[in-house]
Amino acid sequence: MKLNPQSPLRALMETFPRAGRLEWIGLRPRRRVPLSGVTQVEVLADHGLVGDHKATRAGGKRQVTLIQSEHLDAVGALLGRAAVDPALIRRNLVVSGINLLALRDAQFDIGGVRIEGTGLCEPCSRMEEVLGAGGYNAMRGHGGIIARVISGGIISLGDAVAHVAVPQS
Repeated sequence: MKLNPQSPLRALMETFPRAGRLEWIGLRPRRRVPLSGVTQVEVLADHGLVGDHKATRAGGKRQVTLIQSEHLDAVGALLGRAAVDPALIRRNLVVSGINLLALRDAQFDIGGVRIEGTGLCEPCSRMEEVLGAGGYNAMRGHGGIIARVISGGIISLGDAVAHVAVPQS
């Protein structure tokens, strides 16, 4: 959404109460194989996470997928059980303490890596397979966001996740 730089709404949209935190990193070397959790990963600009199958080609809006840790609890509650294991839901990064939906069209830093949210990460039919009956509907509205990598580096568990105010032209 393009807003006037002096808009009070723009100021509100760029104000976050605190930074979030990177809680989990998952890589999938090939399609349809389970994600493996790691503690640290190299992130390549305009590609994604080294070791993840999505990072093999440049460009695109879906280089990295992210979900809020708090949504894993919500999905579990909707399914009548404990929080969902992040490896099941096929997202690369799990963060806590910051509203990812507010970052879907914004730039943010995870550690020293700059990322730009490019849209919603809608659930797919695989959620029914991995979460059981109702898994798809439990994930609706809780799927997180997709993003592209602007500048690379190394990210590690515990890194801060913080919105970056970018001047509008």
